[in-house]
Amino acid sequence: MITVNPDLLSLRPGQRVLDLGCGEGRHAIHLMLTDAVDIFAVDLSQRDIATACARAEPFIAGNQSSGRLLFSVSDALQLPFADNFFDAVICSEVLEHIEDYEGVLAEITRVLKPAGIFAATVPAYFPEWVCWKLSDAYHQVEGGHIRIFREKQLRHSVERYGHQYFARHKAHALHAPYWWLKCLFWGREDQPLVSAYHRLLVWDLMQKPRLTRWLEKFLNPVLGKSIALYFVKPASRDQVHESSPEMLRHATGREPHSEVAA
Repeated sequence: MITVNPDLLSLRPGQRVLDLGCGEGRHAIHLMLTDAVDIFAVDLSQRDIATACARAEPFIAGNQSSGRLLFSVSDALQLPFADNFFDAVICSEVLEHIEDYEGVLAEITRVLKPAGIFAATVPAYFPEWVCWKLSDAYHQVEGGHIRIFREKQLRHSVERYGHQYFARHKAHALHAPYWWLKCLFWGREDQPLVSAYHRLLVWDLMQKPRLTRWLEKFLNPVLGKSIALYFVKPASRDQVHESSPEMLRHATGREPHSEVAA
């Protein structure tokens, strides 16, 4: 289950992609299977990196990969990469965990090439607000969410580093009620409603029935659990403070400020 739409990254063979805060590797592994690119997946958690490596290994051993994948433990505030190193950066469901998220955005700006694509996703405001209202423990656990982003807040924070916004979408609407149930019955993993809904989500993920796919697509604009925003880094300093539709079309092949399906 991925949140970022890979089509909006406009990837080409041989490019380098950073999956920053990769967790257990869902985006990195997906891109390894679909694109002939070099993916660098980093996370601060050694446990998550170990899990991600274990999940990727069968695909690599079975020669199912199109790209190359490297996992490493790294701090998002001090990335071990040169300036202008990556053609695209993914930062999915990470910034809501980090106190100095502005520092992370600065590092992303440093390592992203001019005309490179940056995709950021965070929990959408309304579904996340409901979770916080239903359970304090949901966001007070170690490593939990320390803020609820409003879409305009995140967009303006990224734009202050010169990036040009060009697309957005929401994702995972069917997951919002599941997290509301989890928060309502926090700590009771065997609660029948929570267990039943989890089985539904697993079934949907594995089978991808047409009915639920269309239902989620219909509900995403309102109930999407995550909001994804896409930006392009200016190709020159002269473009930092100006809107450049031509730059966006050249980098992404799309019109600026577009709403896209997840």
